[in-house]
Amino acid sequence: MSNPENILEVKDLKVHYPVKTGILQRVTDSVKAVDGVTFEVPRGKTVGLVGESGSGKTTTGRAIVKLAPITSGTIWYNGEDIGNLGKKPFFPYRKKIQMIFQDPFNSLNPRMRISRIIAEPLDIHFKDMSPSDKMDRVVELLKKVGLDESHVNRYPHEFSGGQRQRIGIARALAVEPEFMVCDEPVSALDVSVQAQIVNLLKDLQDELGLSYLFIAHDLAVIEHISDDVLVMTNGKIVEQASAEDIYENPQHDYTRKLLSAVPKL
Repeated sequence: MSNPENILEVKDLKVHYPVKTGILQRVTDSVKAVDGVTFEVPRGKTVGLVGESGSGKTTTGRAIVKLAPITSGTIWYNGEDIGNLGKKPFFPYRKKIQMIFQDPFNSLNPRMRISRIIAEPLDIHFKDMSPSDKMDRVVELLKKVGLDESHVNRYPHEFSGGQRQRIGIARALAVEPEFMVCDEPVSALDVSVQAQIVNLLKDLQDELGLSYLFIAHDLAVIEHISDDVLVMTNGKIVEQASAEDIYENPQHDYTRKLLSAVPKL
């Protein structure tokens, strides 16, 4: 049974991709992108998942939101086992579990106005909502993420990277989620803008009671937003502790390596 204090529990999660060789494309090996990962996300808290490129952290996040197939393991969300649900049974959970993507430009349709981009999830999950109510919701969301309602008729290319990420956050918030997977949401942004987006996410968490799995390769970013930190490499979590303990007393060599790359101010 899962712990009611946790919004998410991942147990022994594995995501293996088969390697096929030869003319007959026989499976001869597998790439173990995620290899037996176990962790929890307490309700209303932020758990940081940190590791270098190729560590398996993004695949872990994508597996939770059904964008990567799981090989084995369990994913509990609010006490329900969602790990092996098919597309249709998982559909109701898409309102409660949302994802913010790394690239704020490529994750937005360049041919759609901002009003349509943000309203699109409402079209899918709130089919009975009137057009005027949808527009009111779009304007409300824009204001919530620090943008102006005059932006509704613009296109993504008319915005800066930080503004585009705010639009992506507004889109994720449209269906009133409880839990958000933030997949390197600031890595493509300037340092000053990174701080603004991190502070926005923290403010939204306080206001809306959100829970986050915050994925990043930069421990300096993870430090500012996370309550607990998971350190991942080669598909495995090698260290798990509070953010304070990770920084003050790292136990694993890989964690110390990541910390050594953090600029000293």
